[in-house]
Amino acid sequence: MSMATDNSVSTSRVAIGDALDRAKMSKLHMTFWFLGGLGIMLDGFDFFIIGVANPLIKEDLGANAVQTGLISTAAILGAFVGATFLGPLGDKLGRQRIFRYDLWMFVIFSVACMFAWDVPSLIISRFLLGIAIGLDYPIAASFLAEILPIKNRGRWLVSAFALQAVGMLLGAIVGVGVLLLLPYETSWRLMLGFGIIPALAIIFLRRKVPESPRWLAENGREDEAVEVTNRLTGEDTYVSKKDRKTPARSPEGLKSLFQPALFKKDMRRRTIFTAVPWFMMDIAVYGVGIFTPTLLAAMAIAGPNSSGIADDIAATEGTAFLDIFLVLGFAAAIFLVEKLGRVRLQLGGFVFMAVGLLILALGSSLPGGGSDHILIIFAGFALFNFFMNAGPNATTYALPAEVFPSEIRAAGHGFAAGIAKLGAALGVFLFPILLDTIEQWQLLAGLAGVCLIGFVVTLVFQIEPAGKSLDEISGRKAGALAARTD
Repeated sequence: MSMATDNSVSTSRVAIGDALDRAKMSKLHMTFWFLGGLGIMLDGFDFFIIGVANPLIKEDLGANAVQTGLISTAAILGAFVGATFLGPLGDKLGRQRIFRYDLWMFVIFSVACMFAWDVPSLIISRFLLGIAIGLDYPIAASFLAEILPIKNRGRWLVSAFALQAVGMLLGAIVGVGVLLLLPYETSWRLMLGFGIIPALAIIFLRRKVPESPRWLAENGREDEAVEVTNRLTGEDTYVSKKDRKTPARSPEGLKSLFQPALFKKDMRRRTIFTAVPWFMMDIAVYGVGIFTPTLLAAMAIAGPNSSGIADDIAATEGTAFLDIFLVLGFAAAIFLVEKLGRVRLQLGGFVFMAVGLLILALGSSLPGGGSDHILIIFAGFALFNFFMNAGPNATTYALPAEVFPSEIRAAGHGFAAGIAKLGAALGVFLFPILLDTIEQWQLLAGLAGVCLIGFVVTLVFQIEPAGKSLDEISGRKAGALAARTD
């Protein structure tokens, strides 16, 4: 039995929840933040690199439009499984233990992708790879939310997700480099396998990441909780009754892979608020983002005498330029998320993403198409990319980590992320098929409508966590809370 109880507390000691909330960001905080968020970088890398590799895979393995959609969708569907059904294991087993396993899965199945011999083997390998990516989402977000102080918690959560843009830039560099140095159809294997290098580095570095002190306190490991909190905050802490609250009873057997508490009356609003806008956003983001090289080649880059690999190089270079606006968008979100709040950023982002898509639709519908209106095309992409990351692409990651109670935080974040990946899979699978059946401008206008649905759902079900402790946000009346202005 731990001695860190309420009866042994002196007036100079602080409850661990209060200490974590009011702490200043230290070097140790930033180290754990960086190591916790690095898995998001691998998601960004994989997100970008498959779009570059798709034309080469099509040439090498003879994939048709449906098979190309399945190749692109497989990892996303795997991420749905990993986030939705394995995410709750982070609440049951702890955040740190999952950190040990998910990236080893990424390494193993990246190797499998490199050596895939046909389309079905590649689809299976990428599905299993996606499970690892999806599992990292709820675990990293839950861990980070639980160690970050109230002040600038949203800023640091958004900053962690901004590492996705770093991964996308890494993908751009690797994609362009491989295409320039090895302009062959089989070079896609090297592209898909390159992620093994950063994954192994992250595995090595994550050995230093401790368990979440809030999770430790809630699961009877009070001495460890105090030790980790003392290291993070520099204060003499103890486990209070509030810190020690009993977690929700976990279902047994296969039911443990799904958390029914998310759909109870007091949690339903949070589940809708976090899952549905993320689902809508990912339909647009993955549909447009993963096929940006293809769109650019079709709309603006490719000339009448160009060839497949030349088009891929030119389109990848154009996409890498447009990725600058992804980084600028994340920079804006990091700066504004505490000033404006998560909800305002999400609402504004959805509106301007829709505007960017409508500009793209206009450019592709004008006489001569995108190739005669390059400035309009690049303006539409730039606006979409900037406000995607200055808005819902950042906030939808942060919100589930804040609005759910800690005993179901990983399950809640995992469910929202998993539903989002279903939207991503829908966008990625249907996008190449629809490009073959309807006009580009019609598809882009439809995606603008999807963004506006995300706006409406956010407006109706909004919960603003800015400036509040995790205990305050997870209270039963959290839906009525407004952002503090002091």
